[in-house]
Formats: sequence, C-alpha cells, structure tokens
Amino acid sequence: MPLSRRTFSALTGSAALGLALGGSGGTGAPSAYAARSAPTGPAPEPPRVDGRRHTIGHDRHSLIVDGRRLVVWSGEMHPFRLPSPSLWRDVLQKMRAHGFNAVSIYVSWNYHSPAPGQYDFTGIRDLDLFLRTAAETGLYVILRPGPYINAEIDGGGFPGWLTVTKGSARTADPVYLGHVDEWLTHVNRIAREHLFTHGKGTVLLYQIENEYYAHVTEPRGRDYMSHLYKKVRADGIDVPLFHNDKGRFGHWTPGSFDTGGEKGRWLYGFDGYPSPTQTPPDWGTFGPGGATGGASASPHTPGFVPEFGGGWFDPWGGAWFDGKGYPEARRTRDSAYERRFYLTNLANGLTLHNIYMAFGGTSWGWLPAPVVYTSYDYGAAIDEARNVTEKIAPLHQLGHLLQRVPDFARLDRAEPVKAKGLKVYHLTNPDTGAHVYVARNDGTRPVTTELPTTAGKLQITVPPRDAKMLATELSLGKRRLKYTTTQPVLRMTTGRQDVALFAGRAGDMAELVLHCPAEPVTTRLDPEAGWAFSGDELHVNAPLGPEAGLSRVLVAGGETETPLLLLFADDATSTKLFPYDTPSGSLLVYGPELLRHAEVHGSEVRLTGDLTSDSMLEVWGPRGISSVVWNGRRVPTRVTLSGSLITTVTLPGVPEVKLPELGGWRMRTENPEAGPNFDDRDWKTADRTTSHSTTPVPKDGPVLFADDYGFHYGDVWYRGEFDGAAGIEEVALAYSTGTQGMLMAWLDGDPLGAHRMPVPDKTTTIRKGTWEATASFPVREQLRSPGRHVLSVLVRRMQHDQDGASLDTHKAARGLLSASFKGASPEVTWRLQGGTPDPVRGPQNNGGLYGEREGWHLPGFRDRDWESVDFPRAERRQGVTWYRTDFRLSVPADIDASVGLTLEDDPHRAYRAQIFLNGWNLGQYINDVGPQHTFVLPNGILRTRGTNTLALAVLSEFTTLSGPGKVGLTLMGRSLGGVPVREVPSPGAR
Repeated sequence: MPLSRRTFSALTGSAALGLALGGSGGTGAPSAYAARSAPTGPAPEPPRVDGRRHTIGHDRHSLIVDGRRLVVWSGEMHPFRLPSPSLWRDVLQKMRAHGFNAVSIYVSWNYHSPAPGQYDFTGIRDLDLFLRTAAETGLYVILRPGPYINAEIDGGGFPGWLTVTKGSARTADPVYLGHVDEWLTHVNRIAREHLFTHGKGTVLLYQIENEYYAHVTEPRGRDYMSHLYKKVRADGIDVPLFHNDKGRFGHWTPGSFDTGGEKGRWLYGFDGYPSPTQTPPDWGTFGPGGATGGASASPHTPGFVPEFGGGWFDPWGGAWFDGKGYPEARRTRDSAYERRFYLTNLANGLTLHNIYMAFGGTSWGWLPAPVVYTSYDYGAAIDEARNVTEKIAPLHQLGHLLQRVPDFARLDRAEPVKAKGLKVYHLTNPDTGAHVYVARNDGTRPVTTELPTTAGKLQITVPPRDAKMLATELSLGKRRLKYTTTQPVLRMTTGRQDVALFAGRAGDMAELVLHCPAEPVTTRLDPEAGWAFSGDELHVNAPLGPEAGLSRVLVAGGETETPLLLLFADDATSTKLFPYDTPSGSLLVYGPELLRHAEVHGSEVRLTGDLTSDSMLEVWGPRGISSVVWNGRRVPTRVTLSGSLITTVTLPGVPEVKLPELGGWRMRTENPEAGPNFDDRDWKTADRTTSHSTTPVPKDGPVLFADDYGFHYGDVWYRGEFDGAAGIEEVALAYSTGTQGMLMAWLDGDPLGAHRMPVPDKTTTIRKGTWEATASFPVREQLRSPGRHVLSVLVRRMQHDQDGASLDTHKAARGLLSASFKGASPEVTWRLQGGTPDPVRGPQNNGGLYGEREGWHLPGFRDRDWESVDFPRAERRQGVTWYRTDFRLSVPADIDASVGLTLEDDPHRAYRAQIFLNGWNLGQYINDVGPQHTFVLPNGILRTRGTNTLALAVLSEFTTLSGPGKVGLTLMGRSLGGVPVREVPSPGAR
C-alpha cells in the first residue's frame, strides 16, 4: 500500500521512513522483528489485509510497528461464547468504534476436537472466518490457542478425550506433546494465513500456554515451554510470542528458557485482577521494581498485561456478588473503577493492555467450567446481550486517546508532584515536551485541591474512588495546549482543520488554555461555552452534562491559518463521537449510538450504524463532502460554522418490539432407563479395571468413570444388574462431579432418592472444581426380593475441573465411582450410556438423557401425541420431564433485537432445566440455586423472523414440588441498525 501524503509527512527522520517502507524477509526473518527505537509520531494506520510485509519491533516503551509506536488497547472476547458467527462482526464493530484497536481471543482445544485426531473448524467453529472478520473490522488480533487456556471453560480448554490419555499434561511428557503438536498444527495452519507480518491478516501477537506457574524451575517445565516455542516457529508463526504470568512472579521472562537462539522475539506479560476494594497497584514505572514488580521483571520489553480485570466471574449461587449476579459485578467494577485502575496502569508504562473481558458472552451447553454457570457476562462493558453499557465511556475515551495522541506511547517518569488528598503520577514525553498527570482519589469523599503542573497550580476535583487524567504542553495540531482540567480524548485533522475533543464528568466545568502568540478569531458555536483572550493565552470553558451536550468552540487565525475546533463533552456524550479513517481522509461522526462503517464516495459520505433513540447526525470530513447517506438512505443536511454537515431532521430511534407470550406447551415424561425391562444391550459394559484418571479406581473395580467409556459431556445413565436383593438394607453410591452435580437412583423402577452437591460458599469452596460424595439410600423391604434386579442411576456430572496448577486435575473422574450395599454383597454388572456428539452443534451440546438421545430437543420432532399443559406447573416426581412449544417472531429486518428467556418460580422448589432453542443447548437453570434467571437467545440461532422450537428438559428431585413456574421471552436490548444475521444451521429430528 503506497504511503499517503499525510502518512509521509508525519514520519520523522530517515530511520523511521526506512522502517515504514521496509518489509521483513521470509518467515522468521530477523528484519520482521527489528527492535529499534522510534520517535514520537502518528500511530500506525488501522491494520488490514494489504499484501505487504510489516515489521513488529519494540523497545521498553511500546511495540514499534512499521517504525511507528503502537499502544495496544485490546479487549477480550471468545468466539466460542457467541455461537452465531454473524454476531462476531457486531461485537467487533462495537469494540472498534469504542476505541479498541485489538481483540484478544482464546482458541479452545475442546471446542474444536470431539475425539482424538478429529478437528472441526467449520460453522460456529470457523476460526478463519473470525480472523477475516477482525481484519475487515480493522482490529489487530492477539491469538491465544493454549494448549491450555483456563478461561472458566470445561477442562480449561482441554478436550474431554484428553482426560483418558496417558501422559502428564502441561509438561514435556512426550505422549502429551504428541497430542499438543497435532492441535497446534491445525491451529497454526489457519493462523499463518492471517499474520500481520505478511500482510495476510491482523494477527499481531501469539501466546503459548496460559498462566503456567507449576514447573517453572524444573526441566519438564522449561523443556515444555521451549517445545511450544519451537513448534510454533516451525509452523511458520513469525509474530512476537508471549506468555501471561499468573501473578507477577517474574516467570518466563526473556532468556528464561531455550528459544533456539532467537532473541528479541519474546515478550513478558502478566495478569492482574485487583479487587475494587484494593488500592490500584503500581506494576511498572512507579512500582517496587524487581522480578515480582510486574513490568519491571522484563525492563527491556514494554509493559504488557495480557489480562487485566474488566469484571469478574460469578459461581453457582452467586457468592461473589451476594446473589445479585453480573449487574453487581458491573456496579462494583464501574467506570470509576476503570479510570482509577487503568489510568494507574498507563501511568506505570503498561502500553500493551488487554481488558478481560470486553464482551463475556455465554458458556452455552456443557462449555462452562465447574466454577461458573451459563452466563459469562462478566460485568463487561458490552453485556451478554451485546448492549454497550455505561462502562464503555472510559474505554472509549482512553482507546481513542491512545490511537490519536501519540505522546502517550512514550512517557517517562517526571518530577514528583504532590496534591493534598490525591495520589499523583507525573509523566512526560521526552520528544514532545508534553506532560501528563494522573490524579487518583483512593478515599471515600470527593477531593478538591490544587495540583501543581508546568502551567501552574490547577484546582481540580476528583470524585471518591475515581481518577482524572490531565495534560499540559500537548500539541493540538498546529496549536499547543497550555493546560486543561479535562481529559483529552482525541486530536485529528478533518478537511483543513484540526479537531480536539475533551471529556469529563457530568457537572464539571471544563477549563482549557491555549498558547496563542497572536490573538485568534474565536467563535462560540454553542451558547454554553465561554472564552476570553489575555496576553498570549486563549481561555476557554464549557459546562459538561447532558443538557450541554456537545459544546463547540472554533479557533481560527492568529499564528496559523489552520483552524482548531475544540469539542467538550461529558462521558455519555463522548461515547457518541466516532473517529473513522478512510482512504479519502478522516471523519468524525457525532450523534448515533454506534458508527459501524464509513466510506467517502466523491462528495458523498456513506455511514452505517445504530440508533436507539431519536438523534441528529453531524459529520466532519474531507473538503468537498456535501451529502450524507445513513444506513442506505440519504438524509437532508446543512453546513455548520464548524465545517460539519448536520442533519436538518431528526433521525427516528428504534420502534417498540413486541414479543409473543409463550403457550401451547406439550409435555412428556421420560426415564425409561429406570425400569427393570429397559433394553440396554447397546450400552457400554463397564469392564475396565485401570484408568489414567487422577481419581483412584476403587478396590476390586470396575472402573465406572464416564470419561473412560467416551462420555465426556452431560448426563450419564448407569444400570447395574444383579441377582437377589434379600438382606439389602441400604445402597451407597459414591460419585464425583463438577460444581452442583447430582445423582438420582432407582431400584427396579422404584425411586430410591436423589443427592446433590452443596452450593459453593464464598470463603472455602467457591473455586472448588471437583466434588465427591456418597449418597446412601435405604431399600424398602418390598424391594428385597430374590431374582433379577436393576439399580438405575442418573448422574448429572457437570463439567471437568480446570488444571490451573498443572496437576492433571482435569482428569478427576466424573460419574459413578463405586456402589456398595449394606446387608449383602451382590455381584453387579454395570452398563452405562451418555451423550453422542451432535455433528453440527458439537460434543458440548448434548448429554445422555433419553430425550436427547431420541431427539426430543430438536426442531421438527413429532410431539403431537404429547400431553398439552399450561404453566405454572406443580409436580412431584423424580426424574426428567420434557416440555416443548413453538413460537414465531416477526422482528423487522432493520432492527437488532436481543431476546432472552426468563424462568421464575418459588425459590424453594428444587429442580433444574436445560434450555434448548432449535436444538441448541443454551444453558442450565437451577431454580433454587441461581443466580441466573434470564438466558440470552443469540440471533442466528434464534430466528427473529420465523418459527422457533423451545424445549425444556426439567430434572426434578422429588424433595419438593417442581415447576416450571413462569417462562417467558424478555427483550434485553434493541437498536435500529445491527448487522445482517445469517441463520445458524439447526438440523431437526431424523
């Protein structure tokens, strides 16, 4: 791609120009990683597929891409937590519009590999499609394929079949490495076709392993990391590699393991999830230093946090947030939290910053690890229903600042500054002379004080447990800022004028002073703003708040012919200002809820985006533009004194969306497996005597662990046949599950009872991943007869534990462990049956319930002979009852409606329900545990213009009455716009 005139003139010095024009050599060529320093200047242009070679280097301040400094402002999302590929574009466009320049993604081994040697990268698992979409959106990609990822997902991302393999995971064990190499071969075959260094895509960084801390000093750990490094390089991945240290231990810094002689191509990163009740830590420039000081562990590489808390996960029962769920996570880690913690990170020189999560999504089906329930909303800035929340404001402001104001890519510690009641960080850019101040209030009351700066003492107010960023001597294009009491958000050139945006809290008064050697012509374009010229300074102020909206002040003439447009906004208003670069020049768009895409065609600006309420639209852009097209329709505009085009009519917001009530329910009970005459001849016989599980095999066996027989996900049925029940007083069933697992037992079809694991508590068991218990059931005298008997057991096994400590804990058994009898010792022959992988939806969709095996959850299943019922229900039985209904939606095509399913009932009723929409298992509801009651139904799986089939598999415990109670559709969000959504295949009953 040829350099534009703007790009060429911005480059400083021949060295920078040479780097920008020079490409790397072949795969792995050292020139692709030349770690040269770079002067302060414009950031690299947004990444895209351009077919050119690109260089990625670094110094201690930042990455250096094509000779320019890049601050990485990244957000985490997981494609596997949004099983509708069309919606990937929606979330990525929201991230880009709100300031992110990169997306970090895990690639989960278990999601792509249902069995040894089998790999699926099609449909909802199409990694190639996701990487193409990210490139089309203009986002860099930080790729994290494990092999272990944690991520609060089943087995930490290890496939179920790995639990029954020989070898010690996360070590240099050759058996394990053989499986790992096969996995990485498949991932890397796709990844190398999307490398930014080759101009094929936007993959910028690549992670090996995840928070690996168990064997750091041992050969099996160092050799393991070395093997991964060399394997990835051998597969043609030539972007910088990194690892994320779990807790700032200084593990896996450059030089800590053998990289085959390569130097300068490995980055040290560390993760951090400080509680909002903590004081923000100094993990860099202002910290204690040394190997455990965060960024100081690797002083020659830029400060890098591959994961920094953008929220937190919630366990079954909701102990983290007192049962209030993710809304409470969002409240406690709100915008003030983000400013206070993220500004502290930036002050400490952390210029590779990834927020976990930017969009959490849904751990649908049997994906979630034991420590979480279905929703993985995480309290993120973009919620599970894809709504942009109030938390977006600091991310929007900081993201655009770091992309549009290059001074922040290289900041050094400056002279200490003290202000009463505040923690102050003072930094300066040695190239430009700009000064940056982060003033943090760790107290519980507002602090108003004087802040000493290079421009004198400034009076500022910082709200409790919040922070402010201020700047002095900052270039605003052709003019220079003396100081401002609000945060700079962006500076850019549109047409022939410079534009600078400043933002702050609603209720604040923005104050700004420009150096003006000659008096300019100043025009107040909105009545709220004021200005005065004195000496060689222009003083501007403007109130911030929803009533003021956006305040505009135009400064022209004086020492330069280039006008400067000053914009002032409160937080909410600032999130409706969207910069966008096009080949014809840069645009700044104000007004819509979201700007997705922009193009300039001659004199016409074509915009696509979203509206939620009635809005105006204002566009600043290249000279010569005269008309605006919004979502395919030309809108009338006029030219303003600020050089913009503004609509002369109000654009209408999104209309109401009406959802139908759910009715027409049909019911059928199951559990034929409990009966003595059920035909189980096709079931697997439990005849194994040894296992690779970390759970000991009971003396005298047999192995009853579900994984050893190929049943890795969902419910498992056992049938034990024996002769003679005389003398049996009690049956004791030992079993092992993930969190909230349970067991039910029948003898000859007669219910013996149910047992469930306890709800996690906040202090001791909240992170517990494997639960073992023995359920003892008395046997009624009527059942103690001679002859053949069948003991039937249903185990809701939940999920595999993760393996964070590298102890093979993912291999802990799931299902029955053993059975014993009081009063007799019959010989029992066991058979078992679980789920079989759905060829489209994948192995995590189905378990071994009879209805699942028979297709009762699938659309098109003939249920006309089922019993018609109404909700609420009040039954008492042990086992599974299925409910099905159809409903039709007719949401207009230009409305993006996010719909959820809400279940509510008497909280004392002990039952749970699996939710199937068009055959897709979208979550598990546990009525008396919670805290989740509403489940997102993603568009694409949900037909917003068509008929849908909803099925509930309700598992009742007999101890209480069982519902469901109220079941209804909930509108979780709506906007006028959205992205085209392609229907996700939903194969029906065969």
